[in-house]
Amino acid sequence: MTALLASVRSAEEAFDAAQAGAELIDLKEPRGGALGSVATDEIARITRELRARYPVKPISAAIGDMPTDALDAITVRVIETGDTGVDYVKVGVHVGPHARACLTHLAGLPAPVLPVLLCDDGIDAQLVEHAVGLGFAGIVFDTAVKDGRTLFDCVDEATLTACIDTIRAKGAMVGLAGSLGWAQLDKIRAHAPDVAGFRAALCAEGRTARLDPQRVAQWADALHRNPHAQYA
Repeated sequence: MTALLASVRSAEEAFDAAQAGAELIDLKEPRGGALGSVATDEIARITRELRARYPVKPISAAIGDMPTDALDAITVRVIETGDTGVDYVKVGVHVGPHARACLTHLAGLPAPVLPVLLCDDGIDAQLVEHAVGLGFAGIVFDTAVKDGRTLFDCVDEATLTACIDTIRAKGAMVGLAGSLGWAQLDKIRAHAPDVAGFRAALCAEGRTARLDPQRVAQWADALHRNPHAQYA
């Protein structure tokens, strides 16, 4: 079964998403970019309040959009975010010359890092193998630029399938995100990731608008309650 990850920017959105059926609550500020960060004290507050009502729902938080070679700044944000008590600290890693060193560095930090491979220019299968060997709990495939293209527009699907198999062979979690919507539902079902992440698809007027609980419920139904239904 593919779990629904809903990206939210506030406590109100977090509770709406959880009540509507999202299994994972992801804290990020969409106005700040693909992985824009919510203020650290707000992450801590939302995490405490959400855990009091939904103790078994995992919570993730993004550290913000940062250059892959800015290791010192990344370290500070990872540790600060990890100290809020979230289950996963999401860090964007641009596929490119600095990616391998960044992943190696992230694996040594005292925080539950969940690397997000930003695949606007495709997937590097060797980089995925390197990441898997570092022992992360999971790997997410996403895009950095929100220009109308989806993850599936940016990657070779045969390579994506092979990378998913590599990750699963190590017992790690696979996440897919990247401007996914109803037009990509069949491909999401075909790849059957452990987690599918959404923001824009859960909002009535684009990713920076307010999250719509009804849309969350529709996606929860599509992903695991009624996997053979068709949606517009």
